[in-house]
Amino acid sequence: QVQLVESGGGLVQAGGSLRLSCAVSGRTFSSYVMGWFRQAPGKEREFVASIRWTGSSTYYADSVKGRFTISRDNAKNTVYLEMNNLKPEDTAVYYCAAAYGNNLYRDSGMYSYWGQGTQVTVSS
Repeated sequence: QVQLVESGGGLVQAGGSLRLSCAVSGRTFSSYVMGWFRQAPGKEREFVASIRWTGSSTYYADSVKGRFTISRDNAKNTVYLEMNNLKPEDTAVYYCAAAYGNNLYRDSGMYSYWGQGTQVTVSS
């Protein structure tokens, strides 16, 4: 079993920055992918970014490319999402997820474990 706990959400003005963290505990796998997703009120959950645990390869949704950066600290079993130049449309609950395998999945169905989510609100 894998447990994921997100933190770092909050209220920020447009143009501001936040850094989300996702602490991973429980079973560890020789290789798995970590992803960030978000869900705004009344909308479906959407892919934000993903990263291989054993490498530096990353993948971003077009809507966040150039503004968000996903990274990981293997020693701390933690994945981060650095969010800069935030916009009101970035407002959502952000979820961390873990997937078996080594592909940079954007399909939420490929992820087996999910955190509880952390709220990010960007005011205009």
